[in-house]
Amino acid sequence: MIVDHIRPTVQSVHRVLPNVTREGRMKIDIRTDLVGEQLEQAWHRYDTAFRHLNALTVQRHLMYRSEFDDVMTDTRVEKWLAYSDDGVLLGLATYTNQLSAWPLISPEYFARRWPAHYADNRIWYCGFVAVPGHEQGVFTKLIEAMYRHAEEHDGVISLDICRHNMETYRLDRAIGVWLRRISGGRVRCEAADSQTFMTYETAPAA
Repeated sequence: MIVDHIRPTVQSVHRVLPNVTREGRMKIDIRTDLVGEQLEQAWHRYDTAFRHLNALTVQRHLMYRSEFDDVMTDTRVEKWLAYSDDGVLLGLATYTNQLSAWPLISPEYFARRWPAHYADNRIWYCGFVAVPGHEQGVFTKLIEAMYRHAEEHDGVISLDICRHNMETYRLDRAIGVWLRRISGGRVRCEAADSQTFMTYETAPAA
């Protein structure tokens, strides 16, 4: 899924964005690396949000712990952490304009489609948004915050959505509707690519 708009990475270790859900106040804490207890809390949220998908999708959606730790300590990738007002981690997302930092996407594709944006580091990839149960409007607040971060510059955002989440939750449509609403209809959404996993069941000869 491709969404036009974005802004270059700011090389800071820690930023905080205040936010509000219908259920109460929350904040979004943006960091470039996670360690210690914060890393453990992030893994727990991520594991809870995605483990069930391993039995529902051909492509593995849950990173191994070692892979997760590598991403969480890679300063090229921003970690957006949503906290309740009393300090409980509600969800997290990853966001980067260093496209080579995210495995299995092709920077060359984006360089061909948007050469000027690519040259200016104005193409961002959202690796995941992990909010178990989408509780307390946290999912939409993270999406909105990342969009607002991008809206300041005319750029491109990309993310991937598995078929299960498209068919079960219509997540592609829901994100598009939400972004069009908060952007006043200015955002342009398109499905950029897809990959189909085929299976062929054999049968013994008669």
